[in-house]
Amino acid sequence: DTGDIIRGKDLFIGYDEKEEKRRDKLEKSLKTIFGNIYNNLVREKPQAKEHYQDENGGNYYKLREDWWTLNRKKVWKAMTCDDRLRGNAYFHATCGRGRDATLTPSQCRCVIGDVPTYFDYVPQYLR
Repeated sequence: DTGDIIRGKDLFIGYDEKEEKRRDKLEKSLKTIFGNIYNNLVREKPQAKEHYQDENGGNYYKLREDWWTLNRKKVWKAMTCDDRLRGNAYFHATCGRGRDATLTPSQCRCVIGDVPTYFDYVPQYLR
């Protein structure tokens, strides 16, 4: 899913060589994007250099994780706010908990505006 891809934790490699190349290109782009975010952040806040020091060859996993935590609601909203999606509901009862859980009533968002993305932190193979 989107969060796994951004955080560099997506388990799906691809069905064939073409898909694998597409994934590699996406990952390279994400490394570049988060490298730029890292450089700008360190320039503004030098103490961030130690906190986000990358030991994984430019993957910026900690920064990517923190960025996703901060921006996931905005990303979901951007993906689902188009008027062409009006009246569509997310296919799982994801608003609320337990027996009180309901489908999203409109544009894949809960009534109070929350987004049904709580699966982000469940390992992908368990979803």
